[in-house]
Amino acid sequence: MTTEQSDATDGGGPAGSTTNGDTRLPAEAVGTDGTTAAPATDGAAARAATKDQPAAKPAGGDGPAAARTGAGNGASGVDPHSAATRDEPIAAPGDGAATAAHDGDSARKAGKAATTGQAGKAATTGKAGKAGATGKDAPAAGTEKADPWSAFGPAPDPVLTRPRRAVRAVGRFLVHEWTLAVVAALALAVLLTWPTLRYPLYTLPQDYWDPSLQSWQMAWSGHILLTDPAQLWHSNTFFPEQWSFAFSDTLLGYAPAGMIGTGPEAAVLRYNIMFVLAHALATFGAYALARQLGAGRIGAAVAGVSYAYAPWLLAQAGHLHIVSNGGIPLALAMLARGHGWSLRYGYRPERRHDGWAYAGWMVAAWQLSLGFGIGLPFAYLLAGIVLVSAVVWFTRRWLVRPGKRPFGSRLLLADLIGGTLFAAVGVLLAVPYFKVAELHPNAERTIGDIAIYSPPASGFFTAPAESRIWGGLHEGARATLPWHPEMTLLPGFVLYALAAGGLFFSVWRLRHRLLLLAGVLATMALAMGTRFFGGTFTYVPLFEHLPGWNGLRTPGRMMLWTTLLLGLLAAGAVTAFAARVRELAAERVPPWPGPWLRLATLLPLLLVIVEGLNTTPHPVVPVQPAVMRSVDGPMLVLPSSQNLDQPVMLWSTSRFQDVVNGGSGFTPDTLAHVRELTLGFPDQPSVDYLRILGVRNVVILRGQLAGTPWERIVDNPVDGLGITREEVGDAVVYHL
Repeated sequence: MTTEQSDATDGGGPAGSTTNGDTRLPAEAVGTDGTTAAPATDGAAARAATKDQPAAKPAGGDGPAAARTGAGNGASGVDPHSAATRDEPIAAPGDGAATAAHDGDSARKAGKAATTGQAGKAATTGKAGKAGATGKDAPAAGTEKADPWSAFGPAPDPVLTRPRRAVRAVGRFLVHEWTLAVVAALALAVLLTWPTLRYPLYTLPQDYWDPSLQSWQMAWSGHILLTDPAQLWHSNTFFPEQWSFAFSDTLLGYAPAGMIGTGPEAAVLRYNIMFVLAHALATFGAYALARQLGAGRIGAAVAGVSYAYAPWLLAQAGHLHIVSNGGIPLALAMLARGHGWSLRYGYRPERRHDGWAYAGWMVAAWQLSLGFGIGLPFAYLLAGIVLVSAVVWFTRRWLVRPGKRPFGSRLLLADLIGGTLFAAVGVLLAVPYFKVAELHPNAERTIGDIAIYSPPASGFFTAPAESRIWGGLHEGARATLPWHPEMTLLPGFVLYALAAGGLFFSVWRLRHRLLLLAGVLATMALAMGTRFFGGTFTYVPLFEHLPGWNGLRTPGRMMLWTTLLLGLLAAGAVTAFAARVRELAAERVPPWPGPWLRLATLLPLLLVIVEGLNTTPHPVVPVQPAVMRSVDGPMLVLPSSQNLDQPVMLWSTSRFQDVVNGGSGFTPDTLAHVRELTLGFPDQPSVDYLRILGVRNVVILRGQLAGTPWERIVDNPVDGLGITREEVGDAVVYHL
């Protein structure tokens, strides 16, 4: 061959080498537009030219030249990313090739021939050369026959109608991770709180004392916000006390639910539904936080389930304000997402989103509105995070990188607005409690009160009686605790083991693991109250110097934070374990995990679920006496005590008449005096005092008198007292 040949290569291989000899593209293979035939992409393409395929017609031009060009294209095995498959012109020698280069149809045909390897076969078999030797030229552009294989080309994408697009969007939503997480959290909540929803109109979890109080709280907030919002904090109970709604945590955040339905049955149903939803939110919130921090799905599920169903929380089934803790991890997850930060990947400015920051602050404010029992430590934690973040921001802004704003002005504005909203909600909620502390000095806690409820270290390994797995086995250990309902603080032996493994095998960095461990130990020390070296360096300074901290009666509830941190340590370990399983699966042929490998990744989650099984009792709520639906207030119901008055509060939800009765974290002096003075009712001193208070009716419930100091008062005469007596069903009503 006398023509100068090119040695264009790709990856070191000759551009046009085939098994039939050297067929490198000649220099004249350049078309009129300067385009060249596609070079060979790898050695495998050259071997593709020798396969037995039907011959292809030459692209055009002189026979030999066309043969050489076809061989080159076939050898190159033009891939879908070549010029031919992009409907771009492919150059060939001669006038015919130039014409094809300017004609889109011919270019597509050349591309098809190059892609299918037909031209390569023609060169290999020699048929293309023979065709060129006859001197026959290719037909002119636009006159060639239609390609019979074009019928097998891909059809254009269908144009989706609006209904089909909507259906497809709904389908994507239903299989999205977060949708599945919500559904799973709800299903698990129904199962692991069963039989809460078996008889939701008539039973309450654990007992009917505190749950009756909290059922009334939701009903009152919904009722009064619809009728007279200005009287929110002056409830119908503890008459004639003011600010009585602030005598305990209010669950004010559930007020929208309280606006639906009236009466005791609706209040009980509402409580049971919110009880189940609170567990679902806790699971989902902790799952979202672990995912945002960088855990895998199974690891995040372990964190979520362990946080919501830790054995120690089973003893809190009668305290909805403690169980309602899902807003804490959910708010932290949203704030971390808004600031583009995760524990595993650090700070990623491109992931910042001020909308998530706003959402996080709103959820945090809602969580605070459920009560200060767990909301106050959360508020101080957020204050600490804001303080640290502000120091970091100003340090980077003015010292490390002057002129650069690491958080962005929009995100900073979101934090200012959201933080102000959160602080405003906290202040507005705190005002009534400061009023109560001012009017009722006996409501203030002392270090002595804290010492009564401070658990020993053995409490961290003791489960409550409601635990199906450990309850019976730990009966002896519970007997050694002074007040076991608040001192059985076991978060789960499985969680302990997974968290311990997470210290050595985890996706978290070592310094993060050590920080999580430090948080676990610090919160455990706080949970021990005065039992940890007298609390001198832990609980006592907070009690004496942080506003509102002296209102927290039970230090053991700090175990909530211990459980969350242990869950994050466990999530890191389970995520690393699942990643290792995937690596082992990739080495299998085919690369797919077998049933035992899949089961191994789910085993930690299953064990955590099993350890959260409960035997929580669900007693039947006392039926509302008919007299509570007919007698006006202000009224006093006897007998009266802390536990007996809480169902009375629930019964008052039919009419919300004023009642002297009430149960809360403390007893006002007025109510204590009424209980003491009415032991001889009806007599002149008690009647006179009740009239001074403004009480119009006294209701005595015969069915509850047995075993109480008021057991015989129904036999006392009323002569000369100026009162009348009336029998209403099983109750006796005295009209003052």
